[in-house]
Amino acid sequence: MSDAGPRLSRTQRTRLWRWIGYGLLAVVGVLALVFVDWGTLQENFFDPEIARDLFPEVITEAARATLIFSTLGFSIAFALGLLLSVMKLSPVTPYRWLATIYIEVFRGLPALVTILFVGFGLPLATGFRLPGTWTTGAVALGIVGSAYIAETLRAGIQAVPPGQVEAARSLGMKPATAFLTVTLPQALRVVLPPLTNEFVLLLKDSSLLFFLGTTATTKELAKFGRDASIEQFNSTPLIVVGLVYLAITVPLTQVAAWIERRLSTR
Repeated sequence: MSDAGPRLSRTQRTRLWRWIGYGLLAVVGVLALVFVDWGTLQENFFDPEIARDLFPEVITEAARATLIFSTLGFSIAFALGLLLSVMKLSPVTPYRWLATIYIEVFRGLPALVTILFVGFGLPLATGFRLPGTWTTGAVALGIVGSAYIAETLRAGIQAVPPGQVEAARSLGMKPATAFLTVTLPQALRVVLPPLTNEFVLLLKDSSLLFFLGTTATTKELAKFGRDASIEQFNSTPLIVVGLVYLAITVPLTQVAAWIERRLSTR
């Protein structure tokens, strides 16, 4: 009977696979150094002169427009999401049905479809057109985000202990007052990190607003980078725009993670 030798422990197997991964990464790095044409790569994706020419407009115009669209859209999404969350928790059956249908429909639709519906489908169907690109883009983003925020807020409201509400009601508070002063503040404390993440997602979805058409003042980051890339016949503007997105979103996600850690220790 042959001896198969000692078996590796789970820790040893994990360490072995880690070193295999390091080895593969080193091989890929060596192949990249040997076979990639770094001169062509730098010329087409990291041209410093083209990148320099994008400033300050990429910040003062494109990033500014992106942040305005995202902030306005998030404000609309939060207000609408709060209403939908209350409707979904309502004892009135029609309210629950309406909220559920809305949430499921707009969570299931791609963001682009919703944006095109608000910008073109709604005016064609009803003859009503929202005034201006700022309003249209903000409302479109608000509808995109509201369904997700509604579910986030609903979970936060349900996480508040019922005893808190009962104590407030026993003090003579009306239901609306108890909700606004007791339930909602505690719910927001619970859902603040996921709400921050929702803002980041909405900020990235703002890149789809170029389908609505833009003006010089409403050209957001993605449209700015796309136009500059076509004009220069070079991909450097897209890299710069991607870095600006990261400069905005990474701090936000870190803030969300910090808030989550702070809340989990209390």
